[in-house]
Amino acid sequence: MNQEQLLRDPDVYPSEEVLAVALGNNYNALAAFMQKLPDMGIELEWRYYKDGKSWLGKCVRKKKTVIWLSVWDGFFKITMFFTEKTRGGVDSLPISEEIKARLGTEKAAGRLIPLLLDVNEPAALEDAYTLIAYKKSLK
Repeated sequence: MNQEQLLRDPDVYPSEEVLAVALGNNYNALAAFMQKLPDMGIELEWRYYKDGKSWLGKCVRKKKTVIWLSVWDGFFKITMFFTEKTRGGVDSLPISEEIKARLGTEKAAGRLIPLLLDVNEPAALEDAYTLIAYKKSLK
């Protein structure tokens, strides 16, 4: 899989058409994900960030950022952050052992520990939904 981040032009808003072109056959996974967010009480806000020179989807519940969404060549990434205290709760979730192992080996960036999920098919979304539900439950 090519690891090139897309949506770099600040003048091109990530509309459905732009996202469909960027993701190709994997757009259906993103469309399903975006459709489910309101049911989870999460609002998706697309913003262009000058420091990273790309558009990112900031997914918020009330004022709390739950996840970040970025678009890559043929897939999208979901990024969420945990603390040392909240990382332990992920082990009890019914998600892929690979994801649990990856989070266990991630180095903290300050107080936060990043977890990145590459999504290139709708089946990969189930683990993401479980993690989001857990993340929403945290204070």
